Amino acid sequence: MAQVKDYSVEEKLSSLVKLQKIDSKLDGLQILKGELPIEVSDLEDEIAGLNARQNRIEEEINGIQQFIDDKKTLIKDSQDLIKKYEKQSDNVKNNREFEAINKEIENQTLEVKLAEKHIKDATEDIAEKAKQLEIAKKAVATKEGNLKGKKGELEKIIAETEKEEKHYNKQAATARDLVDERLLASYDRIRKTYRNGLAVVPVERDSCGGCFNAIPPQKQSDIRQRKKIIVCENCGRILVDDDLNNAVEVK
Repeated sequence: MAQVKDYSVEEKLSSLVKLQKIDSKLDGLQILKGELPIEVSDLEDEIAGLNARQNRIEEEINGIQQFIDDKKTLIKDSQDLIKKYEKQSDNVKNNREFEAINKEIENQTLEVKLAEKHIKDATEDIAEKAKQLEIAKKAVATKEGNLKGKKGELEKIIAETEKEEKHYNKQAATARDLVDERLLASYDRIRKTYRNGLAVVPVERDSCGGCFNAIPPQKQSDIRQRKKIIVCENCGRILVDDDLNNAVEVK
């Protein structure tokens, strides 16, 4: 960067034109990819979310199943107690013992009925969760199919353009070294301002090649002399004469 100050304005303008043309080539390669990189990223995020949902549902189902197993164990224990109390009722010595045993049998019978109700409700919950799980699995399968297709398209484009992209990136790095930092910062800022990425444009038919605003004759004359950097008063793009623009080629 230290030697950039030794270049004339015309040489700096030539470097800017070349950089613009190289960047436009790179922009064209990105256009070939279109929205694919974003679509691939979005699909990956959606699949991650669906997988997390699927795991959460599976955990809920496991939790409900454990609840059902616990209730089944409770029923078995209660039924064993009922049998025990029924056997004890055959050997009671008085009404007080008989009533106490009957009370225990009644309590355990209620425990069984309550547990059976809980099992019934939990089984219905599992059925509903299973439906949700199946929907999530189908959604994941669909999204993964879409992702595979999008990735395939993107990988094909990348494979076709990788060599070209590396070539232009190398040329862009060389061209950027021939432009001073302040001018380069302005160039980058202008490029980000416009969707087409054009920061350096020629004067065509007496108008700015970016916004098509009319350029006064005196300013056109100044542009052709290439003695100073001139920008469009309307859009702020850097202006060059058509001859200079056509003289710079990018292979």
